[in-house]
Amino acid sequence: MPETRFEVPEMVRLEILSKLPVKSLTRFRCVCKSWCSSFQTPHFITKHQQNNLHNNNLNLLLKRCLGNTRDDIYYFSQLSTEKGQNFSVQDNIHLPFFEDCWYAPVVSGPCNGLLCLHDADKVALWNPSTREFKTLPQSTVQRPPSVDSTSFGCVGIGFDSQNGDYKVVRFVTNYFEENEDEGLMGDWNHQVELYSLKSDSWKEISVPGVQPYGSPLFNNYVNGFYYWQAIGDSDYLILSFDMVNEKFSALPLPEFGGSLAEYYLELLDFNGLLGAIIYPREGTDKSFDLWVMNGSWTKQFSIESLPRVERPLGFWKNGNDADYYLC
Repeated sequence: MPETRFEVPEMVRLEILSKLPVKSLTRFRCVCKSWCSSFQTPHFITKHQQNNLHNNNLNLLLKRCLGNTRDDIYYFSQLSTEKGQNFSVQDNIHLPFFEDCWYAPVVSGPCNGLLCLHDADKVALWNPSTREFKTLPQSTVQRPPSVDSTSFGCVGIGFDSQNGDYKVVRFVTNYFEENEDEGLMGDWNHQVELYSLKSDSWKEISVPGVQPYGSPLFNNYVNGFYYWQAIGDSDYLILSFDMVNEKFSALPLPEFGGSLAEYYLELLDFNGLLGAIIYPREGTDKSFDLWVMNGSWTKQFSIESLPRVERPLGFWKNGNDADYYLC
């Protein structure tokens, strides 16, 4: 009697694999090329991240530096989030991308578990869970003629749910030197570039009327939008970028009764909504206010009088419990 062979459908197989822990996925990458390629697709990355969040499997990373010279060594420490382990170091992760960086590498994200690493014109995507790493190609966007130098500023990563595509948006500044012989004054202009993981290419998009600023520590991706703090003609505001329609828009700051000269404002994801933690710049006995945007800004709660706390490192919910943690 011939032996019956049973084939598991591809979608069912990937659904099962997306529920596995990271260590198992790392081993299974060697099973076959199709599995290894599948683990790098936007659909699988998103599905695996959703399952991790559902099971409260958090990946808490700390960017660290060894040394204090031009030859500093940057790396990540993966911290434990298990009860009773007090955020002990589980693993130290060294990435080739951090080698030969001119400045301290900047980290944007996360977006569905993906991080965007950038240093000057170098950009890469990294999945800490699966250890997948991709260096993005150099941009082919044309610069204006007579440009003397170019710098790369605010970077944001996000997910286009309509097209199943991860995108990176980057602000570029072009500088023109003064040339007395030709009667030219020193000047600059801006460009915005957008990278698509699906097409593996960059393109130029329209420049918004306001200029974003600040470290990714203070900016964030939330539910299809990337948000930056920005400055307009005369006031501060929040600039958002829609990953689906690739358009910019502006939001007001929370009316917290102070100014950004006196307070820090950090943007974050609060249950799929844009949140902002506001706390004083000065002092060693600080309070922290959490504001949430849901049509308008409302204060969610306050954490009063935390001594010797400089700034928050993270904020998350404890599984299905009603408790929230500020680290």
